[in-house]
Amino acid sequence: MSQCEVISIVNQKGGVGKTTTALNLGVALAKEGKKVLLIDADPQGDLTTCLGYYDQDNLQHTIGTLMADTMYDNELKVEETILHHSEEVDLIPANLDLSAIEFSLVNAMSREFTMKNCIADIKNKYDYVLIDCMPSLGMITINALACSNKVIVPVQAEYLAAKGMGQLLKTIKRVQKQINPKLQVDGVLFTLVDKRTTLSKDVKEVLKASYGSYVDTYKTEIPKAINTAKSSSTGKSIFEYDKNSPVAKAYENFAKEVLFNDRTKAKNEIAYTR
Repeated sequence: MSQCEVISIVNQKGGVGKTTTALNLGVALAKEGKKVLLIDADPQGDLTTCLGYYDQDNLQHTIGTLMADTMYDNELKVEETILHHSEEVDLIPANLDLSAIEFSLVNAMSREFTMKNCIADIKNKYDYVLIDCMPSLGMITINALACSNKVIVPVQAEYLAAKGMGQLLKTIKRVQKQINPKLQVDGVLFTLVDKRTTLSKDVKEVLKASYGSYVDTYKTEIPKAINTAKSSSTGKSIFEYDKNSPVAKAYENFAKEVLFNDRTKAKNEIAYTR
């Protein structure tokens, strides 16, 4: 298996489609023949819920228990933690216990690398690990960035999209400098796009003018559709719920764009080393 790509899906602003993107990109990559692990790194457990695991309080093993076991040098039960979904993606779930871990990390040794140590022995069984981050830039999100190769930033197509982008990019730069020099921003993904307006084009221009030297935007845009929210409430991806919808087609195209970027990067790295 090729080297695993670990991707954090990050934006400290809520309601921009992070969880929807993690779920549907993961399933789309699985449909392309890739082995995919999803990690729910949000104490609210939205990704866990969206995959149909509703009784989160009774989950014995989560990303929170894994991180706690790592901090206290207990035996890691990673295989027992992984849930296998019918749409050919695996999941490390989360519940509210993860909130307590955020506070415990403050006094932990190598606190930024706790999550990285959790998945160190399992990640190379996968082509992609996608981490759905909480809407904050706290220690759990820093942990996610510390173990990632890349960042995808979902942004809702609205005029306030640029608000907070500066702080997010400063945090990423700080992680690059002090913790994970291999971390790269792969791109900004526009979500909840209303095709009847030119708003996404206008917002793209604003972001390009402000941050174009540092971040690219993906060609794919995810349209706004009620079926996206409906699919999330049924424990299914958009592909299982409504495979012919524009949203399903968009996430299929997005997965191909991510794969194309990775192949291009790999070719460039090979050429550079020759």
